Amino acid sequence: MRRWRVPGPRLLILVVGLGAAAGSEPGPVTCGSVVKLLNVRHNVRLHSHDVRYGSGSGQQSVTGVSAVDDSNSYWRVRGKTSMVCERGTPVQCGQSIRLTHINTGRNLHSHHFTSPLSGNQEVSAFGEDGEGDYLDDWTVLCSGTYWVRNGEVRFKHSSTDMLLSVTGEQYGRPIHGQKEVHGMSYSNQNNNWKVMEGIFMKPSELLKTDSYHAEL
Repeated sequence: MRRWRVPGPRLLILVVGLGAAAGSEPGPVTCGSVVKLLNVRHNVRLHSHDVRYGSGSGQQSVTGVSAVDDSNSYWRVRGKTSMVCERGTPVQCGQSIRLTHINTGRNLHSHHFTSPLSGNQEVSAFGEDGEGDYLDDWTVLCSGTYWVRNGEVRFKHSSTDMLLSVTGEQYGRPIHGQKEVHGMSYSNQNNNWKVMEGIFMKPSELLKTDSYHAEL
C-alpha cells in the first residue's frame, strides 16, 4: 500500500493585488500574475497541497482537481531561476518561467523520478519561499508573440523536455478523485493548458509604477 505523509494545516494565503481579473478582457499573461491553469482535455485545474508523494522523490505532490473554487490551485507566474521578470511584463512564447504555488511557496518542478500511477515522469512542488533550483524552469510553448489569456499553451520542462500533462489516472485516499499530473515526452491534447481564474498585472501598471518612482 502506498503511504502518504500529510503535515498539519498551513495558513491560507489570500490572493490579493492590483490588476485585471481573468475574463475582463483578453490580453497577455504577465509576470507577477496569479492564475489557475486548466488542463483542457480533462477539465482539471493544476493543484498542489501539503501532501507528499509516498514514492518517488517524496516531494510535495501536484495534481489536477475539478473544483473551480479551491484556493490551492493558484500559481504565481515568475521569471526563470536566478532571473527577475518585472511585474506586468508580458510572457513571450518560448520564454522560460517558474510557477510558484501560492499557498505553500513551492515551485512547479520535475526530475527523473517515475510518477506513481502512470509511470511517466513525476511532477512535484519543490523549494521554500519560492526558491528551489533550475529544475523549476518551464518553457511556455504557444503560437504568436505572447502567452495570451484566452489561448491554449503547453509547458515544456526546460531540463528534461517533458510536457506538463494529465492523462486521467485518479488517486485514492487521502486525495481521492484528484488526477495525476506528470511529464510526457510527446505532444497531444493531454498537455494543452489554458488560463482561467486569476489576477493579472497589466503592462501599463508597470509603466505607471516606473514613472512614479522616477518622480520621487
